[in-house]
Amino acid sequence: MNFPRFFLLLFFIFSAPQAHAGQPETLLLKQLKSGDLIFQNLDCGELCDAIEAVTPAYNGEHFSHVGIIYRDKNGQLLVIEAIGEAVCLTPVQKVLQRSKNPCYIGRLKPADTTMAPQIIAFALQQKGRPYDDAFIYNNGKYYCSELVYDAFKAAHHQQPFFQMQPMTYKMPGSKKTFPAWQQYFAKLHLHIPEGQPGCNPGGMASSGKLNMFLLKE
Repeated sequence: MNFPRFFLLLFFIFSAPQAHAGQPETLLLKQLKSGDLIFQNLDCGELCDAIEAVTPAYNGEHFSHVGIIYRDKNGQLLVIEAIGEAVCLTPVQKVLQRSKNPCYIGRLKPADTTMAPQIIAFALQQKGRPYDDAFIYNNGKYYCSELVYDAFKAAHHQQPFFQMQPMTYKMPGSKKTFPAWQQYFAKLHLHIPEGQPGCNPGGMASSGKLNMFLLKE
């Protein structure tokens, strides 16, 4: 099985809180602010299916990618994200073209909005940092939600804002690892990091730490 690097943004899978119910309010593209998070459901075959089996959904959506909204000094709307080869800046319109599934926005609650400048500053400093296709925390590389985790931690007085959980790559209710993950890590000649601490977009969206909105273009 051949998985393009584009889909290496798939993140740690673990049992987490149940999905939130109810339709959230909407936000227009022009209303996005620096420090918002954009959540996407990218369809990518068996790896995405494996993730969806064990990660929380938000409003029925299973997210496999998250990035940080950044409005630069010229007013251009960008996304700071770990995807493909490295942490990069991507125009938001290009991000939206990746999937026909709806995108959601996670926004800091009023008491936490002062964190936004520090979140952006930290994330921008990571531009060019290699993509973490091994999904190991604190190894000098970043996968998408790991970048978000560390950016929010840096802005939160070096204290975790989101919580990590033990990762699992096993089928629910089973001791067997998903075949897709077995093949993925075998191709990289790496051990499966079962039980190691990690985070994923669904867990962040369902954490209760953010106000969630449906994005409308």
